[in-house]
Amino acid sequence: MSARAVLAAAVVATLREHPALAGVAVFDAPPVRGTLPHLVVEEAVLGDWGTKSWAGHEARLAVVIWDAGERPVRLRGLLGDVEAAVTALPVVLGEGWRIADTRVVRSRVARSGAERWVGSVEIVVRMWREDS
Repeated sequence: MSARAVLAAAVVATLREHPALAGVAVFDAPPVRGTLPHLVVEEAVLGDWGTKSWAGHEARLAVVIWDAGERPVRLRGLLGDVEAAVTALPVVLGEGWRIADTRVVRSRVARSGAERWVGSVEIVVRMWREDS
C-alpha cells in the first residue's frame, strides 16, 4: 500500500477505536447519507520528507466533523477527542511506514446552515519508511 493509504487506514482505525468517539460514524470519504454527528477523514496532501538514504513524507490531513444543534457544544468536545486520538497514532503504521512526528496545526468550528455545524482538525504527520 502507498504511504497515503497506510496513513488513512491508520487514522480511520484509530478514530473508530477511540472510546470517546464510540457511536460516531467515521468515513474515509464523504458519505452519501450519514447520521449526525459523523467524521470524514479527508485525503492527505503529501510532500517529500525523505533523504538520499530513506523515503519519507510530510502528510497534511484533515478530519472534518459534521454535527447538528443550536450550539456547537458537542462538536467542540468531539474536536478535542479527535485531536487526542490522532496525536496518539501508533508509531508503527504498517507496510514499513513509521511515524516520526504528529501535531495539530489548525482546528476550527463554523456554522453550516440552520442548526448545522462543521468542525475540522488539520494534522501534520511526518512519516518514514524503515526498509527504504
